[in-house]
Amino acid sequence: MNLSPHFTLAEMTTSNAALRKGLSNVPTGAALATLTATAKRMEGVRDLLGHPITILSGYRAPAVNAAVGGSKNSAHMTGHAVDFTCPGFGTPSQVASHLAKHLTDFDQIIEEFGGWVHVGFGPGKRGQELTARKVNGKTVYKPGIA
Repeated sequence: MNLSPHFTLAEMTTSNAALRKGLSNVPTGAALATLTATAKRMEGVRDLLGHPITILSGYRAPAVNAAVGGSKNSAHMTGHAVDFTCPGFGTPSQVASHLAKHLTDFDQIIEEFGGWVHVGFGPGKRGQELTARKVNGKTVYKPGIA
């Protein structure tokens, strides 16, 4: 099922943790509607980057979010957030920096652990630009994109 021209429900709900642990990762009606709107916003991200995007994590059911150690109020659980890479554009830092300069009307852009970019389109629209790193086993968020 396509949620937008380039993003399917299957890729926006993919979860290796859910598969490994036998957890359902099927969005509810409200989360599915939000996830569809998020997929449409990701079309704009794809256009800004000019290259295909690889979705690493979109929607996460609460049990899946807990299994991956996600925040207790993660925007992934409502369908508002996506973790992705765009190797055709560049590194996660380059992608996040570009989006921070050109994307509008977002809640968060986070360059996470040098491995991927988190973009959130939650209702808060805080415009946060952050970098996440592990320090002594804990995730630390610093303002700005590294």
